[in-house]
Amino acid sequence: MKKFDRERVLLAVAGPVIALIAAVALTSVVLIASGKSPIEPYSLMFEQATFSDIQVLIINQAGMYYLAALAVAVGFRMNLFNIGVDGQYRLAAMMTAVVGAHVDLPAVLQIPFLMLVAMLTGAFWAGIAGVLKVTRGVSEVVATIMLNAIATSLIGYLTLTSVWGVPLGNNQTTGEMKKSGWFPGIDMGAAGEIYGFTLIAVLMGVLYWLVLNRTRFGFDLRATGASETAAAASGVDAKRMVLTAMLISGGVAGLAGMPILLGDAHTYSLSFPTGLGFTGITIALLGRNNPVGIAFAALLIAFLDKASPALDYVGYDKEIAVIMQGLIVLAVVVSYEAVRVWGLRRQQHRVGEELAAAAAATNDDNHTEKEVAAR
Repeated sequence: MKKFDRERVLLAVAGPVIALIAAVALTSVVLIASGKSPIEPYSLMFEQATFSDIQVLIINQAGMYYLAALAVAVGFRMNLFNIGVDGQYRLAAMMTAVVGAHVDLPAVLQIPFLMLVAMLTGAFWAGIAGVLKVTRGVSEVVATIMLNAIATSLIGYLTLTSVWGVPLGNNQTTGEMKKSGWFPGIDMGAAGEIYGFTLIAVLMGVLYWLVLNRTRFGFDLRATGASETAAAASGVDAKRMVLTAMLISGGVAGLAGMPILLGDAHTYSLSFPTGLGFTGITIALLGRNNPVGIAFAALLIAFLDKASPALDYVGYDKEIAVIMQGLIVLAVVVSYEAVRVWGLRRQQHRVGEELAAAAAATNDDNHTEKEVAAR
């Protein structure tokens, strides 16, 4: 491997590694300050990860996190901060659950149809922020935050009994979906069942990489994210790319709730998971918007989520995992900036060495020419 390639790999890996080490160190300081062991909680969580049922839970959770993080990453690659993934996937899940409860097609048509409903709903909700940005210059951060709040209220209204809500005990649901829309899972015996939709999440990761790295559209998207002015000079419509990126981000976000909706819950209710979108931001940052890096980050965060409840039984607060997740975000920001500055200095140093070598070679050539002329 060439020296330049080794440096690129080092820069790509250094940020996440430094962030994780810093997060563990800071969490250990918090544990010591509270009079707790800084080692035992980690050993307990790693022990939990050896149990097959916990492994299934981690994989299932990671699948949802992965899709949410991919949605965020699409925006990041365009230099857009889509904070609205949370509202987009919840609204998409609710609408998909309603459609799934009232439409009954053959499974070979029902499942793709429900996926399309989820993607279109998410894309529509994200598209509102995209239109506001390209037509009125409204920050996507502000727009998506407001749309999250609107989505929450809209879901509350649409799940009223007088609209599409179906009461079930103390819970308010959208009614059970038709069985033709249930996505078959992977039976792991006594350990439980892995959501079959997790395979769709993997395929989405492959598609994300192919589109961004092997298509002209992906190049235009990355170029616009790097510099709208430069992209426009090369003939790319920057505003169209911004809107397209928001639509794609929202479409992917719409799928984030599908693993549990189609594979387990089969209805949208008050107990449907929330917060996937915000966790997706952490995972996209930690994974550096790379599909493989995001996969490892999703598994890490899912591990912290599913292994931490065991801490309650031995006198530790499971919020330790939440503290670590928050510290990871802070550490990611600091470590990535430090790595970026170091990379720039290395690049400047390398360019300086190349210029010095070129100047030395030129001087040698001139000296040789003078010697020849003197003879």
